[in-house]
Amino acid sequence: MQVAIVIALGLMVMIGLTTWLVWHLARGQSGVIQNRLETYAARGRTLNQERRPRRTMAAQLDQALRRRSYGQHLADELAKADLQLRVSEFFVLSILSTVVGVLIGLILFVVPVLALLVGVVGFFLPRFYLRRRQSARVKAFNEQLGDSLRLLVSSLRSGYSMLQSMEVLASELPEPTSTEYARVVREVTLGLSQEQALNNMLKRVPSDDLDMMVTALNVQREVGGNLGEILDTISGTIAERVRIQGEIRALTAQQMMSGYLVSFLPFGITLILYMMNPSYMGQLFQDVCGIAMVATGVLMVVSGFLIIRKIVQIQI
Repeated sequence: MQVAIVIALGLMVMIGLTTWLVWHLARGQSGVIQNRLETYAARGRTLNQERRPRRTMAAQLDQALRRRSYGQHLADELAKADLQLRVSEFFVLSILSTVVGVLIGLILFVVPVLALLVGVVGFFLPRFYLRRRQSARVKAFNEQLGDSLRLLVSSLRSGYSMLQSMEVLASELPEPTSTEYARVVREVTLGLSQEQALNNMLKRVPSDDLDMMVTALNVQREVGGNLGEILDTISGTIAERVRIQGEIRALTAQQMMSGYLVSFLPFGITLILYMMNPSYMGQLFQDVCGIAMVATGVLMVVSGFLIIRKIVQIQI
């Protein structure tokens, strides 16, 4: 009865906290654009008459996080995944996911140790989604890079400048290539050099193939040469590399699925046994020896999964 009351109170607090945070964060976005426009346009006021933009709660939290290396690294990761979120918003999302995981663990298992483990899983869920989105975005960009280079070469040979050719890529190609080249064109239009804009794109899309292309463009800009022929050669190299990577993924798919199966099978069996007989499995979490055994087993399973993943990831 006491456990049910604690769970109910926790759910009420969680719902209230979620509503309050979402309301404040949404409210904080309302005046951001207006404040930025007034900062640059000044609306005819003098410097003494200029009012200071109102700092919202989300902006204050975002600025405090960005002062630390954790916040700067997280901002870079969000840019790589092309998630339109502030650092503060992602941080709050991680906290909410953790609390929801703990509450779900209490409802399902009642045992505090298992609830904490579910909370840890909930904390890493947004980060897992962030990494998956990054890898999927880089993979899609690499698959489209050969076509984008061929279109870029065709545009250059037809008489377009480099900036005009990138505008063609931004309008003709699908996501994420179109978004990245549109950002490059926008940054060059706003005053950045082409080298800086391409380097910024390379930071957002950490691809070896793109690095080779950006290096070739920067070298050609310094020393000159036939840019169309250079990009044509790079396009053939990238196409061959993509073909070889596809063959490697096909050959290692069975080993990777075996790694997933062997790694998640112990957790699935443990969950099934706990649902069938909670008192029997609950004894494993009631003393220090049982908790140490569980921690050792989890550590060994995770280590084995990472080793299998490292073996099947062949770099070319």
